[in-house]
Amino acid sequence: MSKSKQRRTKADAPHALDLPELPREALGAAMRGYFQKCDERLGFVPNVLRSYAFDSERLEHFVAFYNDLMLADSPLSKLDREMIAVAVSSENRCYYCLTAHGAAVRQLSGDPELGEQLVMNFRSAALSDAQRAMLEFAVQMTQAPETVEEADRQALRDAGFSDRAIWDIAAVAAFFNMTNRLASAVDMRPNPEYRAQAR
Repeated sequence: MSKSKQRRTKADAPHALDLPELPREALGAAMRGYFQKCDERLGFVPNVLRSYAFDSERLEHFVAFYNDLMLADSPLSKLDREMIAVAVSSENRCYYCLTAHGAAVRQLSGDPELGEQLVMNFRSAALSDAQRAMLEFAVQMTQAPETVEEADRQALRDAGFSDRAIWDIAAVAAFFNMTNRLASAVDMRPNPEYRAQAR
């Protein structure tokens, strides 16, 4: 078995690239505290964070951007944003993000079936007209961004979204298209704890 193959099968390996994770004491104070919060609230540090932990400054930028998109005030609910993450990740077949954000949808919605439906095919789920329009737009951005035109933005307005909300839909969809591709490229593996959450 090759060295890279051995590395990919290690349960604690966040990804298959040979980028050594810095020891926690070598991270900046903010990231040490953030990892501590993850340990306390989740019981583990998500592998996406560990994957960035070869460079403390890069990790801090990623965390700040993620938290702004997914946790800060927005016309979109946290569930809306997680649903976009899953719909985009389903199109891109991103193992890491489908596992991690599928768990988030289950937790935020209280509906394990919804989480599974979004992972497989969001069109099979019982969604509101606004949610369906939001996810159709996110998928269009993923499959054929060059086809997005004013009529598509107007369809979101007609579904009740403000222009600020449309910006956030686009920003979350764009972010997960980037992270999906990075996760696939480096063979990022989800923490096993995600699989049992909110089942």
